[in-house]
Amino acid sequence: MNLHAPVVLDVAGTTLTAADRRRIAHPLTGGLILFAHNFESRLQLTALCAEIKTLRPDLLICVDHEGGRVQRFRTDGFTALPAMRVLGQQWMHDPLAATDAASALGFVLAAELRACGVDLSFAPVLDLDHGPSTVIGERAFHRDPRVTTLLAKSVMHGLLRAGMAHCGKHFPGHGHVAADSHVAVPVDRRSLKAILADDARPYEWLGATLAAVMPAHVVYPKVDHRPAGFSERWLKEILRGRFGFTGAVFSDDLGMAGARQLGGSPLTYTEAAGVALNAGCDLVLLCNQSADGGAAVDGLLAGLAQAQAAGHWQPDPDSEQRRLALLPQTPPLPWDALMHDAVYQHALERLP
Repeated sequence: MNLHAPVVLDVAGTTLTAADRRRIAHPLTGGLILFAHNFESRLQLTALCAEIKTLRPDLLICVDHEGGRVQRFRTDGFTALPAMRVLGQQWMHDPLAATDAASALGFVLAAELRACGVDLSFAPVLDLDHGPSTVIGERAFHRDPRVTTLLAKSVMHGLLRAGMAHCGKHFPGHGHVAADSHVAVPVDRRSLKAILADDARPYEWLGATLAAVMPAHVVYPKVDHRPAGFSERWLKEILRGRFGFTGAVFSDDLGMAGARQLGGSPLTYTEAAGVALNAGCDLVLLCNQSADGGAAVDGLLAGLAQAQAAGHWQPDPDSEQRRLALLPQTPPLPWDALMHDAVYQHALERLP
């Protein structure tokens, strides 16, 4: 067993190349994230995941699959899931029906992914719908942190019932800023007191429930000059210390514009990964870097190995166990069996 495998990387296409297999075998690789360009059909996706697991049974196969506009697999039988805002709107008319629909959505989402071999979806979004954020928008359940918390907990219940863990994002909240951290460095100038009283409340209220958290590539200058995913203040002091969170922390994509602007010239991927890991992340994502040959991925794996050997970053002794705890503990229903499963059919009927 590796001491710590913190890197979550991508693969270029719908089948594995020799370079993909080499990177998957690297001792620092702990996960793989799939995108729409990795999908042609359910049969192909299932074969891809099976080959990955043959190479590394402990590898965590992940995807951003929330519903609405963020749903990587949409054809060949996958259910088109509504955006989380639809559940928030339903809440305003019938809160209990909305929580039931949210659990149904979580079950359908997870059961379909697991039938194809995917272990984890980076969902649900816990950001609040303040209005100005175009990157969050309909991905948020509601403006009210209480509604967001209860609907998210219901989605998590559905995921868990299908044997899948979950990841709340983007801590402590991305919904208040208009800028998109994929292409800019968003800045939220509110005080710590204001953030803790509003956007961060779901993380506090779900402290005993959350399996994983993804911090925002947002700077909160009244709290720390570094984005939350690179901030010991946010991750160690507030998330773990104040809220008592014990699960895994994933960095958001290190390839995003908001990821490596930590003052002065932009950091390299290796430098940014080291800062994130030292700040309290257990795993770091580097996405969409394999299509052009994967030099950035190879550089990160080699650079992190050298940095660890030089003592520039040290794994948290609990990080590897947190990663492994996200792997499903029960076998999935194969797709054909799932289609005839009474629980699944009932969940489909309950979707909003």
